[in-house]
Amino acid sequence: MKQRIISAVVMLLIVIPIFIIGGNVFKLAIFLISMLGMKEYLDIKETQKEIPILVKLLAYLFIPLILFTISVNDKQQLVIDFRIMTGLLLSLLLLVVLYHNRKTYSINDANYVFMGVMFLGLVMSLFNTYFELNRYLLIYLILITVITDTFAFFCGMLVGKHKLLEVVSPKKTWEGLFWGSVFGVFTSTCFYITVVDPSANLGFVIFGTLILSIIGQCGDLFFSAVKRYFGKKDFSNLMPGHGGILDRLDSLIFVLLAYSFFLDIL
Repeated sequence: MKQRIISAVVMLLIVIPIFIIGGNVFKLAIFLISMLGMKEYLDIKETQKEIPILVKLLAYLFIPLILFTISVNDKQQLVIDFRIMTGLLLSLLLLVVLYHNRKTYSINDANYVFMGVMFLGLVMSLFNTYFELNRYLLIYLILITVITDTFAFFCGMLVGKHKLLEVVSPKKTWEGLFWGSVFGVFTSTCFYITVVDPSANLGFVIFGTLILSIIGQCGDLFFSAVKRYFGKKDFSNLMPGHGGILDRLDSLIFVLLAYSFFLDIL
């Protein structure tokens, strides 16, 4: 627990100045996080099968291409350059023919890498997009996951009795989910109607925040399922007590995706 708290304090000391400075410093931070996240994604795959170096180089090349070419139009819709998507897919599929040995590199490996690059590239671009639109909106989305996860963790330890999904995450409980959502919704809603949009409909904000809080916890379970599939506790040990980049961003990734999907009605 002590290690977990120290790591959290160190993360705050790094993240807060980056948010304050913004601009290219924020974009550089997102780029580095994206590359580290890609490394964790590939590393966990390599616990079962080594990925050819050329495939990994393609993944690291296309992450920044996707990250820095996705833009937002005047309707606040993401615009993706399909030449990059098709170029990535074509390259990964051609390598299946080049290696012509499924023990070395197969169509399943190509699908895994393609999904990871597109997934991380898109999600990380959302960080830049929402920061540029309204950094307080991004803070609101982060608050949902941080407060929900924190209180779900502590309340689960204190009063948790009924397992939520033991086969995926043995320590998570229904009590943790409930109280995590209660505190996450309360704190994030207060922030939204105070800082982000004081004119917003309170009931609507509460409902929307609750949906995002629950989806965020589903994201946590999803990434837990991925780790369990590969027989790993964490994606990495980059942050002692917390795991790696993907361990810390699991809930937030799903919240960002969900908010983007419901953008027109939230």
